[in-house]
Amino acid sequence: MNMQNNFPKVSLFLSFMFFCVSFFVFLFFYRAISDNNKESQLKEQQWQSETLRRNGIKQLDDSVKMIEGDRAQLETHFAQSSDIVPFLDTIEGLAPKTGITAEVTSVDLSADRTELVVGMKTSGTFNGLYKFLTLLENSPYELEFIGVDMRREMGVNIGSKNIVISKWNIALKIKLLSFVP
Repeated sequence: MNMQNNFPKVSLFLSFMFFCVSFFVFLFFYRAISDNNKESQLKEQQWQSETLRRNGIKQLDDSVKMIEGDRAQLETHFAQSSDIVPFLDTIEGLAPKTGITAEVTSVDLSADRTELVVGMKTSGTFNGLYKFLTLLENSPYELEFIGVDMRREMGVNIGSKNIVISKWNIALKIKLLSFVP
């Protein structure tokens, strides 16, 4: 009987040991899964923040591409110190469009190098000079007329009909307000 009496105790003891081992294995895997879950959540958050950052960069890049034309157009309103010659060519190029002659006589840079003053002499008909001044005023550059000295010369006879056309001369001093040194 002794043996039969020991069998339930051994069986109970083995069951308890199996239960303890199973419980510790369960706890080990539960912690491992929990740690992996936390790590995967952290990686997912990092992935989402990186995705948001990349989307933000892409949107910013798309925005820059959308306004590139506007930016280029805006930059044409400002003359860089390296763009003085194209600016002067632009001003002189307006004269033939109005039928007058224009010549740049001086280009002065202020002492602090923030202002550009251009002196010009123009000659032609009053109508042509008026159109030239209008084109200058409506040019893409922001200009301030410092001085305008307008003089009329004697008229010139044209043909046999004795039509007299007056010739006008203007001496201009223009300050370029949109000058970027």
